[in-house]
Amino acid sequence: MSSDKPGLLGSMAKMKCPNCRKGHMFTNSSVFPLSQLLSMPDRCEVCGQKMELEIGFYYGTGYVSYAVSLAVFAFNFVWYYLIFGISYKDYSIFYYLITSVSIVVLLQPWIMRYSRVLYLYMFVKYGKGSTWKSEE
Repeated sequence: MSSDKPGLLGSMAKMKCPNCRKGHMFTNSSVFPLSQLLSMPDRCEVCGQKMELEIGFYYGTGYVSYAVSLAVFAFNFVWYYLIFGISYKDYSIFYYLITSVSIVVLLQPWIMRYSRVLYLYMFVKYGKGSTWKSEE
């Protein structure tokens, strides 16, 4: 017996609907232009899942993006420490901070998008979301 259920991590990486894992969460597949970075359809084109569960739903993504940014800082600390070493005596801590802040600023559009993906996946379970019948 084979299951045609799409994988969780692959669906999250591809920014697919959390309910059906087939529809696109964003109207534009690229983060550019930045003015359309967070443009989302009202509902999934495949299953009809609402993308904004309630008014102001995505204000909570600020906490998720903060956690992801901290994770990027921690990852940067590990690789920077292993390659260059960090010490307060030779100002390498400042070089690390400059490098980490630059990386987080460059990754910010993707961090904002994946924060929305992670946040919606926390509240909508596969196959258990709202279904919407088209009025044809």
